[in-house]
Amino acid sequence: MYKIDKTDREIVNLLMEDGRMSCAEIARRIGEAGGQISERAVRYRIERLQQEGVIRVSAVVNPKSLGMAVVADVWVEVEADAINEVAQKMLDYDCISYIACSIGETDISVQVYAHDTAEVYHFVTEVLRKIPAVRKTTTSIVPIVLKDVYQWRIPASSCVEGSGAPTQA
Repeated sequence: MYKIDKTDREIVNLLMEDGRMSCAEIARRIGEAGGQISERAVRYRIERLQQEGVIRVSAVVNPKSLGMAVVADVWVEVEADAINEVAQKMLDYDCISYIACSIGETDISVQVYAHDTAEVYHFVTEVLRKIPAVRKTTTSIVPIVLKDVYQWRIPASSCVEGSGAPTQA
């Protein structure tokens, strides 16, 4: 398990604000907040965070800008011996942004993006429900998303005092 410190957390938060922010800008902004770190140390820490699998820097698509303004959460009940097989099959559908196997009342949870509710209805009734081993689906339209997974921030309580990484270089 990678141990993250306050400086790593600040770097991650700044990259979440702008994934293309330069190491020089990150060092400057941390300096303005009362910390002290060089551009070189920022670069080293980002590389280490990536190598350890703590972060990945990538583009985040905004489905609404592509006209896909309707979001639906769909819970799928599946025959017990086919959960993984059905979940794997769902990987083929571009309109699904999230797939997870769960424990509880339902077996698989997916999030669907669509242009309108008719498109959601068609996908759920004519595609998902027709996958062999699917027993039942429950759909909820999501009109407001207050926080998405890519907006999750590292809790301050997860930080240790100093990770051994240099703050000056």
